[in-house]
Amino acid sequence: MAIDISAREYTTIREAAGPLIVVEGVEGVSYGEVVKIVTPSGEEKTGQVLEASKGLAVVQVFEGTSGIDTSKTRVRFTGDIMKISVSQDMVGRFFDGLGRPIDGGPEVIPEDRLSVIGAAINPTARDYPREFIQTGISTIDGMNTLVRGQKLPIFSGAGMPHNALAAQIARQAKVLTTGEPFSVVFAAMGITHEEASFFMHDFERTGAIERIVAFLNLADDPAIERVITPRMALTTAEFLAYEYDMHILVILTDMTNYCEALREISAAREEVPGRRGYPGYMYTDLSTNYERAGRIKNRKGSITQIPILSMPDDDITHPIPDLTGYITEGQFVLSRDLHRRGIFPPVDVLPSLSRLMNEGIGPGRTREDHSGVSNQLYAGYAEGRDMRDLVAVVGEEALTSRDRKYLEFADEFEKKFVTQGKNEDRSIEETLDIGWDLLATLPEGELKRIDEHIIKKYHPKYRGAR
Repeated sequence: MAIDISAREYTTIREAAGPLIVVEGVEGVSYGEVVKIVTPSGEEKTGQVLEASKGLAVVQVFEGTSGIDTSKTRVRFTGDIMKISVSQDMVGRFFDGLGRPIDGGPEVIPEDRLSVIGAAINPTARDYPREFIQTGISTIDGMNTLVRGQKLPIFSGAGMPHNALAAQIARQAKVLTTGEPFSVVFAAMGITHEEASFFMHDFERTGAIERIVAFLNLADDPAIERVITPRMALTTAEFLAYEYDMHILVILTDMTNYCEALREISAAREEVPGRRGYPGYMYTDLSTNYERAGRIKNRKGSITQIPILSMPDDDITHPIPDLTGYITEGQFVLSRDLHRRGIFPPVDVLPSLSRLMNEGIGPGRTREDHSGVSNQLYAGYAEGRDMRDLVAVVGEEALTSRDRKYLEFADEFEKKFVTQGKNEDRSIEETLDIGWDLLATLPEGELKRIDEHIIKKYHPKYRGAR
């Protein structure tokens, strides 16, 4: 039976609080329904039903509640859910946090209109992530490999260069073992105009925009938009992946701003707060975004996710990184100490982890020596870092010659392996060869984590390089 939309228009707003309005006397309203709000001045705003009970609806207003007069504003319930118009022509375009073009180009002619909530992937239909994604960044490719279909966040901090790292990954990422098209869906939440300008100019300058769909929610946009922006991006990613068989890398930055918006909505609804004031359902909410990554059996396309979040006070136990770590398959951790010493990208490989790394490396994917080299580099760097702590206590004179080698190894690892240019795109072969050059500075007897036949094949001494 058709719904009479005109009969679902109300002027019975009871109150406006923060980004929310409460409408009384409503009938037939459902959760997630799209709402059109017309102010006395004629301005139209868009909202979404957050809560529906008998005769009452709580609506979040995406453009904010300024200008809303509780006695004269009209509220119309459309009977539809929040959707985005999607098309392959979105590749190469910039949009705002609600999916409207901001690059001066025309409106998208939709091939389809899809719900921003997406459809949950049946666990039995999921295919295991295996193919290696090359980012061109040694600390990621060599030590914490990203695999197609994985969700692997970057834990950063205020003032750290996570935006520059995100832009570099967006420019350089590629799937080596397959010929299917590869694109990036980039969503930024709560960023400044300066940061938005950086991303737009960087993507345009390097030509990366030709394969990128970008959604930008700015810091002076209503915070409530931030809740919808990643869902717009992920719906677009699903359309490109499953309708056009594309491999999509979704980069979401900054998830901390997203969670702050959740907290703002929760406070406006006067909900009982959870840890540090964040809503108790934040874990569930984050999972509805993160779990949209993956591969589906008998489908060529896939979605890989790199969420980026800045840890408040660099606290990895803060609820946002803590809950994110439970849902995702590892993390890259940026080090403030490395950043202060001018090292870019300042990825600290010791607390970083990719739980699916072993599935995406080895013969036919990267190289047969990858696992051994990674493990040996990790062990050598960890021991070198321990030597630094020891030197701070007893002085370098107290170290043995072996200890000094590991101390030097840690320094050289940071200079040659971790450090690279913002436009330097290293192949996995280059990354592994740099690793071998570093390992060659250690006595061969110390290379206990690499099989002997691999050493004989790849060690610079046996390749005639030394």
